[in-house]
Amino acid sequence: HCRPLRTRCACALGPGRLLTAAPRAVGGGRGGAAAPSVRPGEPAAARRGSVAFLRGSRGYGRDLMEAVGPEGSGGGDAARAAEGRPVPEARVHFRVTRFIMEAGVKLGMRSIPIATACTIYHKFFCETNLDAYDPYLVAMSSLYLAGKVEEQHLRTRDIINVSNRYFRPGSEPLELDSRFWELRDSIVQCELLVLRVLRFQVSFQHPHKHLLHYLISLKNWLNRHSWRRTPVSVTAWALLRDSYHGGLCLRFRAQHIAAAVLHLALQVYGVEVPAEAEAEKPWWQVFSADLTKPVVDNIVSDLVRIYAMDTELP
Repeated sequence: HCRPLRTRCACALGPGRLLTAAPRAVGGGRGGAAAPSVRPGEPAAARRGSVAFLRGSRGYGRDLMEAVGPEGSGGGDAARAAEGRPVPEARVHFRVTRFIMEAGVKLGMRSIPIATACTIYHKFFCETNLDAYDPYLVAMSSLYLAGKVEEQHLRTRDIINVSNRYFRPGSEPLELDSRFWELRDSIVQCELLVLRVLRFQVSFQHPHKHLLHYLISLKNWLNRHSWRRTPVSVTAWALLRDSYHGGLCLRFRAQHIAAAVLHLALQVYGVEVPAEAEAEKPWWQVFSADLTKPVVDNIVSDLVRIYAMDTELP
């Protein structure tokens, strides 16, 4: 049984808390993650352009940590980090993508731009090392960049204020002082780094349009009363939205994800597609001919792991 995650709707949004080991200072750790963005033999001036945001973001990561403090972090994860054992990267990415989704809702972003921001974030850390960059700074830059890609432009000031309120609930908007301009410069310069690391490939095909077509077709197949009685459509959209807490968007095709979340939604409510037992092939292969049962099972298993992680984190 799968329950929607806590980022399903605006009414579920609550104050965010940082993972103790999550927001690492930019440029820390092994420092090898900037390699994809700088070609061998580039002059020193070009290299400085790649890391011009280090000063502001290093202070930002430290400020976020101070804002939360030991009592504001997740108890179990904080204890493991204090003992010297690394926090699994999947948990860090789960928390940061949860921040992206909640901040995106508060910024009034539509579903597609939020999905693009999550995909940019996941793809960036597939190319780089989590120890080298502050994931929350990358998340803020991903929101800013996704707004441009999906033509729902956001002001950096709004992103900064929403993020500040997320980490400091009840705080006032930041003054336009030197610290604010350092944060703004960090976001803009980090955006340039993200573009270079991703080789300016920041346009993605999302499963949303495929799921919409599948739902319309399946609604015509099913009994009218069973469709109205069970919230298959709402659950399928919630599952798709929650899938962006992990890296499914990078590992599987958009059509396959759409069919798999719809398959899981039907299973959750025990809804059977008419004449499926007598059909030559499953209903989801009608929508995507190259989709196989192992792929569906892999997507469902990854979704179940995401929900299991949600129950473990505070």
